[in-house]
Amino acid sequence: MQRAPESLRRRRSARDAPCGIRLSELPQLRPPPGAAASADRAAGSERAVTDWIAHAAAARRHRDWSAADAALRRALLAADRAGEFAQVGDVLSAVGEYERACEAYGRALALDPDQPRYLFNRAALRRFVGALAEAEQDYDRVIALDPSDAEAWLNRSELRRQTSARNHVEALERHLAAGLDTSSQEVPIRYALAKELEDLGRYTDAWRHLVRGAELRRRQFDYDVRIDLATFEWIIQAFPIQHSAGAGNASPEPIFIVGMPRTGTTLLERLMGGSAEVFAAGELPHFAAALTDAVRARLGKPRIPRQEMVATSASLDFDRLGADYLDRTRPGTLERPRFTDKMPLNFLYCGLIRRALPNARIVHVTRHPLATCHAVFKTLFNRGYPFSYDLAELAEYFVGYRRLMAHWHRAHPGEILDVSYERLVGDSAAETRRVFEFCGLDWNPGILDTQRPGAPMTTASAAQARQPIYTSSVDLWHRYAPALEPVAVRLRRAGIALED
Repeated sequence: MQRAPESLRRRRSARDAPCGIRLSELPQLRPPPGAAASADRAAGSERAVTDWIAHAAAARRHRDWSAADAALRRALLAADRAGEFAQVGDVLSAVGEYERACEAYGRALALDPDQPRYLFNRAALRRFVGALAEAEQDYDRVIALDPSDAEAWLNRSELRRQTSARNHVEALERHLAAGLDTSSQEVPIRYALAKELEDLGRYTDAWRHLVRGAELRRRQFDYDVRIDLATFEWIIQAFPIQHSAGAGNASPEPIFIVGMPRTGTTLLERLMGGSAEVFAAGELPHFAAALTDAVRARLGKPRIPRQEMVATSASLDFDRLGADYLDRTRPGTLERPRFTDKMPLNFLYCGLIRRALPNARIVHVTRHPLATCHAVFKTLFNRGYPFSYDLAELAEYFVGYRRLMAHWHRAHPGEILDVSYERLVGDSAAETRRVFEFCGLDWNPGILDTQRPGAPMTTASAAQARQPIYTSSVDLWHRYAPALEPVAVRLRRAGIALED
């Protein structure tokens, strides 16, 4: 099965890491003697920053969250050089402590204000926590120090809607015309131009840059959409229609928000996070990871062909799979009675979720098919979604996705709630009431305020989801209807309705 986006990588593109942070080369840490014990017992001893980080890592492995937190606090106290503060920031970022990580990078920048990596990382963190104006200032500084940083250009463009009075189009065009060393540098600049030109209503120019950027990006992947299409069929065969859930873990905590990317999953999670009952956990890779580990343990080998992986997944210990998934979400999901997991690709696992966590809720966010394909095509993702850079492959994948979701609905009638993006932005109160009722939550009008303080957001739509709810994206795809016609032809041939 297709896996969720990969985990953090060091000194790689910010879009190769789920939290968009450029990590330093952390040493291969070994925990000091007694590292699993409480950090309080070691508080009086002097340790290097790396020792405290190792102590925190060991404590997390033992699920001793308070000890891990105490060790990271001690690491920050032990730091006295810019690189050490940044190292603590790296670790805090990796464990999702974005506000504290932002403070650590601030300490690093106080000592080394012209270090682009520290500025880039603080900018990414500021974006996650909603400090968008401050993030833009940091990206401005990164670009001034290192104009070759193409990702900084793109990230800055995505922070807000560009206007005729305030945009970066001319600067981006000059930068592109000056020549770039590699296609990896050209791709983000093309996407940045496409985004800003679209904001300015220059749709023809925007599409030209988008197509070129997507073409270059597609060359970076060794991908065959036919394998994904075959996987959809293997899943359908492995999980035939059955109207009863499995005898899995009884926890009612998770609310899975699934679907294609760029369909409004982030917005829905943002709204649900307004409830005091719900922790918005973001895009968690844990279900796919727990499933993979369970199959490997069952078969006793690390590398398994995809078809065998799918077939074996249908006969696992589902109670254990559900428990392992829940354990991987800790400690963040302990804060409130329920939590959302908005990893879109969990749509692959709806049948498994029903068996492993029969009391969980699954909410499937839908959007007009051409609006979905356009929104996916114009987004430069992390390492995931390789089908998104070629319109023909994107159309084929969408057909396969719709076929699989239709199967899940037949197999589990009434157990997956379809939520329309168009209704979500057009009548937010009514649509969110449906969702809250389905999930057994108490609705209140305060959840409709998307500008309230809330959980950090690390997805491509992090900046958009903090804006007031808007409907301007609903019909935007019409601007590109002629270019999207080949997609429309393929979807109609598959029987997918395209009427508004």
